[in-house]
Amino acid sequence: MGTFSFIVFLWQVSFGIFIITFFLGLILKKWFFMLISFITALPIAYYFIGAENYLRIVAIIVPIVLLVLTVLLFKKRKNSFEIEAGT
Repeated sequence: MGTFSFIVFLWQVSFGIFIITFFLGLILKKWFFMLISFITALPIAYYFIGAENYLRIVAIIVPIVLLVLTVLLFKKRKNSFEIEAGT
């Protein structure tokens, strides 16, 4: 058990959940999956903020893009319910 790192394991699980929920959110256009993707991308972004190259920019932009997509999908869902209700 000397080579097993629990922190690395959690990081990899977070990355896997981020990728899966991101694609589910895009394909199904569900804001909830995008929200989960945003939350699980935060530890990954925090890790890459310490980089001294282009990864720092990626670490800042990816969570912002995910949050914007989440808000847009949420507003789209809210507007579709208002249109169906006739208001």
